[in-house]
Amino acid sequence: MRVWASVPLAVSALQTNKLRTGLTALGVIIGVAAVVTMMAIGAGAQARVADQIRSLGANLIIVLSGSITSGGVRLGSGSQLTITEDDARAIQREVSSVQVAASTMRGGAQVIFGDANWSTGLQGVTPEFFQAREWDAGSGRLLMPEDVDGAAKVVVVGQTVVEHLFAGSDPLGQTIWIKKVPFAVVGTLARKGQSTQGDDQDDTIIIPLSTAKQKVLGVSQANARAVNSILIKVGETGRMKEAQGQIHDLLRQRHHLQPNADDDFALRNLSEILASQEATSHVLSLLLASVAAVSLVVGGIGIMNIMFVSVTERTREIGVRRAVGAHRRDILNQFLVEAVVVSLAGGLIGIAVGVIGSYVIGYVFQWSILVSVTGILPAFLFAGAIGIFFGYYPAPKASRLKPIEALRYE
Repeated sequence: MRVWASVPLAVSALQTNKLRTGLTALGVIIGVAAVVTMMAIGAGAQARVADQIRSLGANLIIVLSGSITSGGVRLGSGSQLTITEDDARAIQREVSSVQVAASTMRGGAQVIFGDANWSTGLQGVTPEFFQAREWDAGSGRLLMPEDVDGAAKVVVVGQTVVEHLFAGSDPLGQTIWIKKVPFAVVGTLARKGQSTQGDDQDDTIIIPLSTAKQKVLGVSQANARAVNSILIKVGETGRMKEAQGQIHDLLRQRHHLQPNADDDFALRNLSEILASQEATSHVLSLLLASVAAVSLVVGGIGIMNIMFVSVTERTREIGVRRAVGAHRRDILNQFLVEAVVVSLAGGLIGIAVGVIGSYVIGYVFQWSILVSVTGILPAFLFAGAIGIFFGYYPAPKASRLKPIEALRYE
């Protein structure tokens, strides 16, 4: 008798004791549901981290001011502005893989509009900033080159500032005050969401770099061209390492650093950070799934125990089947198929429970959940493998029973 012919017999045998079959499958159901849920939570966390990093901009390298040594004392990172607007222009001009390099200055400001006020982050930038960050306008326009050239008192505001400062009114054309300086709102930014550090990227206002230096943040006494950071967008992902090396060498050359001298700047490759974060999230997902898979193994042990009991209870049935011509292979197939059917049925129900449970957890705890075939299929296949593995030992025991002894069994 072929394996497929054993399926109806296995299903019929399982239906004769539905309560025991259900309890047997319960361990598999819980195990598969746990694996599916843990995989969905892990994949959701991984996707959220990736989205947060990509929201900073694709193929992005950030140059930050480094540490300096003064009087034999090494000061902390950013203790003095060591990079300049000229560095940004040189990088864009001399590194072929670089698309844009944007100089930026950062600070904080209390913004006033009418009777409302809001404390937010302020960024002085050049127009290349928006291309580097891949940040579009939500309404109105972004900053233009002539705004920087003329130190115009114009501002582009983030969505969080819009919500807290303008209370539902249209911000375009309105005048806000920053450190007693009036600024005209010419645009709003598209929503970005949180960064990987949990900062609200939309809680910001952006003004021309020249305006920030002259009217709001001030300039470095050591170098009026100095900036906090340079955002660099590289054209191709495959050239990030090459571009990073060229930028490093160019800045050391421009800053006249001796071969044995430390860098007075720092480079941050966001592609490397993304890869590291994704790898960490992937390991976490596998760890969660492995812990959940333990319950599947426990469910498999339950299947094996029940199958042993079933062999004992159905000894006379086995003897009758052997007496009328059934081969040992037919008996083995039937009991093995019963174990697999219980596992797969439990796996299907467990998948449904796991998917529903994942969305319920995501809704209740406001977590990112990502249910995918790659999270469901391994759990289902593992459930089938559990049935074969733990059902194989009882099945040969049943097939080895001698017909005469089985018929005499009470």
